[in-house]
Amino acid sequence: MNHPHAPSWYAETADKALAFAPLDGDTRADVAIIGGGYTGLSAALHLAEAGIDVVLIEAEKVGWGASGRNGGQLHSGQRRDQDWLERRLGKPAAHDLWQLAEEAKTLVHQLTEKHGIDAEWRPGLIEAVHKARLVDEERHYVDKLNRDYGYAPAEWIDRRRLAPMIGSDAYFGGRLDRTAGHLHPLKFAQGLAKAAAKAGARIHEQTAAKKLVDGESPVIETLRGRIKAEIVILAGNGLLDGIDQETETRAMPIKNFILTTEPIGAGGPGGLIPGGEAVSDSRFVVYYWRPTPDGRILFGGGETYTRSDPADVAAFVRRHLVKIYPALDKARIDHAWGGTLAVTVNRLPFLRKVRSGVYAASGYSGQGVALAPFGGKIIADAILGDPAKLDAFAALPCPRFPGGKLLRWPALVAGMSWYALRDRL
Repeated sequence: MNHPHAPSWYAETADKALAFAPLDGDTRADVAIIGGGYTGLSAALHLAEAGIDVVLIEAEKVGWGASGRNGGQLHSGQRRDQDWLERRLGKPAAHDLWQLAEEAKTLVHQLTEKHGIDAEWRPGLIEAVHKARLVDEERHYVDKLNRDYGYAPAEWIDRRRLAPMIGSDAYFGGRLDRTAGHLHPLKFAQGLAKAAAKAGARIHEQTAAKKLVDGESPVIETLRGRIKAEIVILAGNGLLDGIDQETETRAMPIKNFILTTEPIGAGGPGGLIPGGEAVSDSRFVVYYWRPTPDGRILFGGGETYTRSDPADVAAFVRRHLVKIYPALDKARIDHAWGGTLAVTVNRLPFLRKVRSGVYAASGYSGQGVALAPFGGKIIADAILGDPAKLDAFAALPCPRFPGGKLLRWPALVAGMSWYALRDRL
């Protein structure tokens, strides 16, 4: 998963000493959670705070998956924009989903403040338009958010203003979102883990789930013992391989890659991105980047639809970086890494009770910094007797990939490759 020559910048700058003991023998719990990312940790925290006996197992370390490797960008809304949601689901449902996404964004700040998590929050996110023909559509969308959703923090930035804001003239304009922004995703995950443990959740790292056995009380089998619980939450996202067929046919794991440059004064006066905002763009295979507190550019670009990583992750991502910043062609790359996320067919998350005693959360499709902690909370709320918000997500269409688990990979590769080709053309 990681670039062989360097850990991620996140791993290098987070709490290296944080560790939780592996499971040691059989145990019981009210709720057992598979997956130590944002969803599982948030669910564990909220359940433990309510007095529920909860055990969470993680195959590696907390935050090891997408939660601790992603671009760190906290976006507004869902992965699909409000125009798409209104066309497909109707205006009332689209407005409800916008409000839920705003609650998700707020929850991130509430969690960091309540539990004293230093996640290095920085406000401001620019959605940059990479084709001239998309400008009118994007300007309309800013007006729509202002008018129909009462969302004043969204502002259109024309090409002339945008270039000095992002240090590049590669884009034709963009949407500035002042209440979106960016953070250190692994520090956020570790903070959630510490808070959950303090609240009484039992967290076990280096404990991979091997099998889920359904029954009146589901049982999770691991090589370190069996966990019997009244309820199981499947929070492994793109790394659930072989645990639950129903969930895995709805979400597809894909790999994305990130690098950091050497420190170049990126987020301050006179540097690239002087206002310190994060940036993502309108490509189908998105470019996303941001300055780090120590002045690097952290840049994500390029996906693979094979099961192996590029031989040289740094070179793979740099090809994309220099399309935006040609002057960084010779910049030293200090970190480069990859990670696995999960996408659904329609890019809406798979969040629901899949059968008696089993809840699942998967397929955040790149919107997980906001939606995954919220997903964990609303599953916890449902278990505690308030299923309304989980029901709203469960009502969203989330079709299986064509061909189920066996054939989903070639089907996705064909589709994603077509869209990637359109980006290049």
